[in-house]
Amino acid sequence: MDDNSSYWLALTRVEGLGTRTAHKLVERFGSARDVYRASLTDLEGCGLPARVAQAVFAHTGLKEAEAAKEAAAKSQYRILAFGDEDYPPRLAQIADPPLVLYVLGDVKALSEFAVAIVGTRRPTAYGSSVAGRLARELAERRLVIVSGLARGIDSASHRGALEAKGKTVAVLGSGLDVIYPRENKRLVEEIVGSGGTMISEFPPGTPPAPENFPIRNRIISGLTLGTVIVEAAEYSGSLITARLALEQNREVFAVPGNITSAQSFGPNHLIKQGAKLVDQWFDVVEEFPASVRTQLLPAVAASEDDGKSASGVLFEESLTPDQKKVFEILRADQALFVDSICGSVELSQTRVLATLLELEMNGLVRQLPGMNFVRKL
Repeated sequence: MDDNSSYWLALTRVEGLGTRTAHKLVERFGSARDVYRASLTDLEGCGLPARVAQAVFAHTGLKEAEAAKEAAAKSQYRILAFGDEDYPPRLAQIADPPLVLYVLGDVKALSEFAVAIVGTRRPTAYGSSVAGRLARELAERRLVIVSGLARGIDSASHRGALEAKGKTVAVLGSGLDVIYPRENKRLVEEIVGSGGTMISEFPPGTPPAPENFPIRNRIISGLTLGTVIVEAAEYSGSLITARLALEQNREVFAVPGNITSAQSFGPNHLIKQGAKLVDQWFDVVEEFPASVRTQLLPAVAASEDDGKSASGVLFEESLTPDQKKVFEILRADQALFVDSICGSVELSQTRVLATLLELEMNGLVRQLPGMNFVRKL
């Protein structure tokens, strides 16, 4: 952390100063350092309560910031301040990004393409299975899986990512040294040991107070391209995460459930409200921009043009067996509906959809409205 970062950290220690107000102060004065150099009159002129303005003018928090930096160095975790080079860029875009993040593990994972998977603490066997499978399959496509380390769906999501030998990020509603629930201590060790990350905006020693969890949910959604809800009751905190994702202009996905199950209320309600229905990993990935999908899915190696015509054999040597089967079904002069393609090749629907996306990313296929496809060659 540089000196300016120390001032960001100090601002978090000023009682009564909220995150949004702190950002407004920095915007007004130019930097966190300059906030502490401002006169009492200027601070009060920003509309701060007298006690808050006086606390900043008295340099409250600066000594605590230095002590926190020393403690971080001893305990081998990092403190990222807003504006630091490694501060997660997507999180920085939300309306109220944390002033600082306490980070244990791979800092770089926070800036990679990520998807949040969250849900109830009391899942059915179906919910746990689906969460684990989605996390595993998305992690296999090099997406970082973000969740909240809670019992139930969150834990199943972290474990699914670990099974795929992928990265996962756990966002805590407590300090890094206060693992909640306690039985997830081993899971934390696996996450960090596998190249994943633990993060919190709460300083070490902070207990898992109930009011902390809605606050941390904006970080779960803010780090990601989109949030998947798997089983959530009517008043679940996961629905708060979904709302925050919408406010942050991120994608919201939901796994449909049994209409007689209370745990299915949340995702089923979200689907009725327009959330993308998800029953496989492809449903998530296909909503991302083409530039993102290109990086997530393996590219087809382009072969040199050997003079063959574009009538059907160009690039044929570079296609995988699945790609060749699907490509040969398609025509340049007639669009085919995805169900027709699935019925014409001996491949599962999931493999057909994945293959069509690979071909599209490599410029060989074009998707028309209504899931219709044509050759571009």
